[in-house]
Amino acid sequence: MTTPTYCLTRRGVLAAFAATTVAAAPTYSNAFGLMRGAGDVRRVRMYSGRTGENIDTVYWIDGEYIGEVVKEINHFMRDWRTDSAISMDLRNLDILAAAHSLMDVREPYMLLSGYRTPETNAMLRSRSSGVAKNSLHMKGQAADIRLKSRSVDQIARAASACHAGGVGRYSRSDFVHMDCGPVRSWGR
Repeated sequence: MTTPTYCLTRRGVLAAFAATTVAAAPTYSNAFGLMRGAGDVRRVRMYSGRTGENIDTVYWIDGEYIGEVVKEINHFMRDWRTDSAISMDLRNLDILAAAHSLMDVREPYMLLSGYRTPETNAMLRSRSSGVAKNSLHMKGQAADIRLKSRSVDQIARAASACHAGGVGRYSRSDFVHMDCGPVRSWGR
């Protein structure tokens, strides 16, 4: 069985320019301001250790989200336990992209959890006190990620610098939670 790899779609030519533009983006204190300063593109790079899938794509160009690319991202961020997908909140993608840009890293995020069905969330909650009953994962508004080249504190500081949502540090489990809910932080 071959593992699906998601790559740039119909705007591949712009991707080369996009990578240069995103890497050269100035730093701002707000995720959305940061992305406006990044030029005419927004990019997300992730892989899933659970499914073996990768995604490295420009999802926003010239002030517009690219619908078919967003659908690919929604599928990529699905609940892998049930193979269920939801429309991910685009604000959370922007926070992920902004934090990644702030860290000035080319390494893709490792996605541990994106969308979760209520059943998956209940199962995880029964196993861990760190899972919220009304988790934003169930609304497609959160992601748990890690980077090999950055510590939990470094990732959390970049996400917090966006001032655009919740940031949870899970140092013992080596991941950071980012969401597009109210601005708040927790963990060590």
